[in-house]
Amino acid sequence: MASVMADTHIAIWLVTSSPRLSTRAREAVRQTIAAGFPVLLSAVSVAELIYLVEKGRISATIVDVILDAVHREQYGLKVVPFDQTMAEAMRKVPRDIVPDLPDRMIAATSVALGLPLLTADAKIHQAGIPVIW
Repeated sequence: MASVMADTHIAIWLVTSSPRLSTRAREAVRQTIAAGFPVLLSAVSVAELIYLVEKGRISATIVDVILDAVHREQYGLKVVPFDQTMAEAMRKVPRDIVPDLPDRMIAATSVALGLPLLTADAKIHQAGIPVIW
């Protein structure tokens, strides 16, 4: 298995060992890392995490743990930038199905990279984006 993309909530559920993370997603993460590939996280997710802390929806500690993990290769988590190719790939993520801009950007990143997205987001599932859940 090559790399996979993780949606923002997946990163949170990974570092908190949440039971909300599906068995299939957990196994995809395990297989990806075991094969020597990173689990990718969009820079958009990093911005979203900071925003969620500012809104009081998650603890700053969670963000610190995620950021620490991306700075340590052994944890298998890597942030990828959002660039023009990914912005153009947003055309493949229907706005009428996925109206939230960060969600569209994250989904477009997985589309542009040709990787499945680990997500529980039902709207992204309905948009025809390759997902693992």
